[in-house]
Amino acid sequence: MADDAVGRNAEDGSTGAGGPGETGRAAAVAVVTGAGSGVGRAVAVALAADGYAVVLAGRRPEPLAEVAAECTRAWRDAARSAGVSSTSGEPALAVPTDVADPDSVAALFDAVRTHHGRLDVLVNNAGRNAPATSVEDVALADWRAVVDVNLTGAFLCTQHAVRLMKAQRPRGGRIINNGSLSAHTPRPHSAAYTATKHAISGLTKATALDGRPYDIACGQIDIGNAATDMTARMAEGVAQPDGSVRPEPTIDVAHVARAVVYMASLPLSANVPTLTVMATRMPYVGRG
Repeated sequence: MADDAVGRNAEDGSTGAGGPGETGRAAAVAVVTGAGSGVGRAVAVALAADGYAVVLAGRRPEPLAEVAAECTRAWRDAARSAGVSSTSGEPALAVPTDVADPDSVAALFDAVRTHHGRLDVLVNNAGRNAPATSVEDVALADWRAVVDVNLTGAFLCTQHAVRLMKAQRPRGGRIINNGSLSAHTPRPHSAAYTATKHAISGLTKATALDGRPYDIACGQIDIGNAATDMTARMAEGVAQPDGSVRPEPTIDVAHVARAVVYMASLPLSANVPTLTVMATRMPYVGRG
């Protein structure tokens, strides 16, 4: 393997980490936003178990510290299973971040540059919702809050990631955006969330196009009813387009995490533009 193959496979250009502590090879580096809970937490731990050095971004320091400890355990367990040393490198770094704040995002990527010197994968996962209400009753403050996190936050992180990926050697990297099934079709009373998730699809495509000459791949994972604290209410029932309230099935969030690890593991000559992972029986395909 070439000496400059830091965090990627020199033969195929993949950003897969290749296992913790692999001799002669530095871990690939992944940033996960919204890493303190739910999908972000599961993705971060799965990437660490696959050998990535993970940088965890989120607003709350305490949950981030817990996830960092979990990632470190996963990284070391994988190293032991592989029979290799796990003493080198920094498997998890927690950086409290508000993705809606440009200065906070800049500090996040400064930390990535300082601690690792490069970035191989960005997972834009941070997100929020607004109170459920019909479009005419959405408060402007709620609209702006959702746009600031879901769309502007992903945009700011993408800007910094692309700049770093274009300048580093080896050049390139991968950005994976969390789109949601709401990137395709809305739930009732979800104008702000649905609008931002449709916009994420546009950002994904634009980033993939602009990044293509620089070996930067960008794809999107659209998730339907992953079992997290956010979706716990679905067991009791959620509003349907016909006005009824019905329970909906969920899936283990580990399925989502494995899908993201797969997307991240591909060589940069290959991309998954969109991937949908959803509960088989949830009301999405067809007319409910």
